[in-house]
Amino acid sequence: MATHKYREILEKIQEDLQSGRYTPGQRLPSETELVRRYGASRMTVFRAMHELQTMGLVVRRVGSGTFVAQTSNSKSHVFGLLIPELGQTEIFEVICKGMMESQDAVRHSLLWGNSTSKENEKEKVAEQLCQHFISQKVSGVFFAPVEFSTGRFRANHRIAEALDEARIPIVLLDRCLETYPRRSRYDLVGIDNRRTAYQATEHLIAAGAKRIAFIARPNSAPTVDARIAGFREAIQALAPTPIRDSVNLGDASDQKFVKAILKKDSPDAFLCANDFTAGLLMQTLLSIGERIPEDIRIVGVDDVKYAGLLPVPLTTQRQPCRDIGRIALAVMLDRIGNPDLPARDVLLGCQMVVRQSCGAKSREQ
Repeated sequence: MATHKYREILEKIQEDLQSGRYTPGQRLPSETELVRRYGASRMTVFRAMHELQTMGLVVRRVGSGTFVAQTSNSKSHVFGLLIPELGQTEIFEVICKGMMESQDAVRHSLLWGNSTSKENEKEKVAEQLCQHFISQKVSGVFFAPVEFSTGRFRANHRIAEALDEARIPIVLLDRCLETYPRRSRYDLVGIDNRRTAYQATEHLIAAGAKRIAFIARPNSAPTVDARIAGFREAIQALAPTPIRDSVNLGDASDQKFVKAILKKDSPDAFLCANDFTAGLLMQTLLSIGERIPEDIRIVGVDDVKYAGLLPVPLTTQRQPCRDIGRIALAVMLDRIGNPDLPARDVLLGCQMVVRQSCGAKSREQ
């Protein structure tokens, strides 16, 4: 009920601002007046006014009240962050910080939406947040499509279609809506996943690995398919002797699954889809008596904070997250200013961070 009342207040004041009922510089009703008018709690009114301030529509002056923002702020934009994993990974938090730290961000605001840790609710939460951003008439949405759920492609397309219908520009973060190597008709900013996996595989081969296996979680984002493509390309191009293609989708914490890979392919190295998978795999291998890197080398992708704190410090590829955020904001502003531009993929390179898990001499920076 509080959420319904909060949105009622927010949308009614927005309507009043757009209709001209309140003019730039005019003082708005006090929180006490709004509490009485809408029959809401003071906290609900405060939340609505705070969001209006975040959107750049009002200015709050201590001791004086809340006033309609001057028209000089009319060129500012409010963007929605539709990121189901926000708050659950290190990657997207840093990307968003990169947006806020950009020089272009001075005049603009970001709306952070709620997320959920329950896989079966991510699609529903993402679609609800999409509708909220549409109701708020945001200038654009940064969208990281849902992954892992079986209905993710349908949900992601419904979200994109709803934003298209509302004529709200989309910039995709990290991943595409379509299966690899297809691409959508939206701008995308992320890393070059194919090249990243190619370089990681090249590093393992140079370190002496002769039987490399790739491991990932099922129903992952198209970024993982691109990494698989880069892995296979490097195996074919660089392996001194033929290496059997070993791509494995499953739970890296499952001993039975990991033992089956070891029995089938006898790998002496693993390239993991990301650091989270690498951490799970490392724990599993150590628990069954495998030595890292003496018996099996491991390389991941991301360079999350705990990568260097694992039982065996992890060699990985560091994502330039802040740069992704900064460039994503520039791409969004360019899209708003030039809506007829062809869709673009802006793909950044990663930096190899060498630690103990690959058996090579550490050169962490």
